[in-house]
Amino acid sequence: MNRNHRGSFRAIGLTSAISSQLAGGPLAGIFIGKWVDEQFATSPLFLIIGLLAGLGTGTYGTIHLVRKYTGDD
Repeated sequence: MNRNHRGSFRAIGLTSAISSQLAGGPLAGIFIGKWVDEQFATSPLFLIIGLLAGLGTGTYGTIHLVRKYTGDD
């Protein structure tokens, strides 16, 4: 496999990792927040908190991943 293909596969891997972090963080936060709301009957307090925490976690993970990929870490 030549050098061009390896770079392409790395770019595809990075893109899919970024997408999964940006989508997975908020989804996990929503599901966990919804479950906590059902346990304590506090709807929609923890759903909103979970969403915001998931957004922050996904964004932080993405920034960390891109910095590691570009060598700025």
